[in-house]
Amino acid sequence: MSYEKVAQADEKVVGTKQTLKALESEQVKELIVAEDASRDILHKVLTLAETGSVPVGYVDSMQKLGKACGIDVNAAIVAIKK
Repeated sequence: MSYEKVAQADEKVVGTKQTLKALESEQVKELIVAEDASRDILHKVLTLAETGSVPVGYVDSMQKLGKACGIDVNAAIVAIKK
């Protein structure tokens, strides 16, 4: 379900740094996080999302999340923009 949501999203941001920027500027409607991504890398983003009450969904694979975004590399996190 979440892979489809990512693939169909009109505006999305891929990657930790870009997601952090989008969260800081309050542009994020929802986050999708790969279960196999490093929690150390995502800690700051997930903390900010929790503080801002941004819903977080999880998928099982960074590789599949990257493909859902239309990129040829793995993706740890995707932000669906408002």
